[in-house]
Amino acid sequence: MSAEYWLVVPAAGAGRRSGAAVPKQYNYLAGRRMLEWSLRPFAADERCRGLAIAFSSGDELGPSLVNSLSFRTTIFTLGGVERCHSVLNALTALQPQASANDWVLVHDAARPCITRAEIDALIVACVGADHGGLLALPVSDSLKRASGQRVFTTEPRAGLWRAQTPQMFRLGELATALRVALASSRSPGDEAEAMETSGMQPLLVAGAASNIKVTQPGDFALAAQALALGENARAGIIMRTGFGTDIHAFGPGDHVMLGGVRVPHDRGVIAHSDGDVLLHALCDALLGAAGLGDIGVHFPDSDQSLRGVASAGLLSETLRRVAERGWRPVNADLTLLAEAPRIGPHRTAIVSRVSSLLGLPVDAVNVKATTCEGLGFIGRRDGLLAQAVVTLTAL
Repeated sequence: MSAEYWLVVPAAGAGRRSGAAVPKQYNYLAGRRMLEWSLRPFAADERCRGLAIAFSSGDELGPSLVNSLSFRTTIFTLGGVERCHSVLNALTALQPQASANDWVLVHDAARPCITRAEIDALIVACVGADHGGLLALPVSDSLKRASGQRVFTTEPRAGLWRAQTPQMFRLGELATALRVALASSRSPGDEAEAMETSGMQPLLVAGAASNIKVTQPGDFALAAQALALGENARAGIIMRTGFGTDIHAFGPGDHVMLGGVRVPHDRGVIAHSDGDVLLHALCDALLGAAGLGDIGVHFPDSDQSLRGVASAGLLSETLRRVAERGWRPVNADLTLLAEAPRIGPHRTAIVSRVSSLLGLPVDAVNVKATTCEGLGFIGRRDGLLAQAVVTLTAL
């Protein structure tokens, strides 16, 4: 059983708890803005008759993004003080084009991991329900009521569910429930609560744990990984390979950094950071495999905050950005081209350090070296060069 519906989205929030510099729905996740991820499955659904969305006054980015998604019908309205006001404004703006008996799906702007399968499950279940329902998950964690920062008591979790979105109700019934609640000076936290206060019992439809609402700063990485993994799986991609290279000229100094290890030498290198060619080539390979450009894009030498920075820190940040795309390394093969210094005595330490930085066993990291037989700038001992090949797999 299925049905056509209207999508309603309150998108006027500032997202202060997320710690983001801009409203959280406009942060990028896995290559797209969060709001786009939240809307895309509905824009591609032939049952969706259109979108009514509430934005803050002066928001130009949101409408532009929505227009790029080509909903059959799009209605913009102003948001209110709280979520319930924004939803009611959107329903009111929708009423001239829809009937009271039409279904509406209300979805969070900051819930980007919703899938077509979850939307289908909700619609199939709610079409046969009296007053609609919502996606939700049974509570599995122990619930603690606090007194300050200490446990006051443990609450029973039997019968408790965590509400998600979309939530699906008849347009007229939901609009009436919200108006009644607001007239009674109540501000329902979601649409299901408004329906409950009007004496209705919405249906609970089991959702997915991946359908998270991005609220706290740490939620961004979780959502990005889930989105990237889903995109990789849909594309049938499970592995990628990347190649990287880096070069530095010798200069004054008494050591060079190679693979995070200090190697004594009669010269240093000329570099903006610590000049670790092995780790720089490794960063370049990781970024390339993940489709993220190169090391110069992410860590430009014009950035004065990076002057003298340890390349191990650059690698750590590179791995974080690669993970946001849904990838992790499974092996690395590094090659140093130099007449000197000889890395034989330091090879074990370098392998150990690189494997530790990558979170891999030592047998998944290979480090080798070769000379250029006196040819070219390397043969003249003017500098050194490193190459790296890595393989990534989906998280």
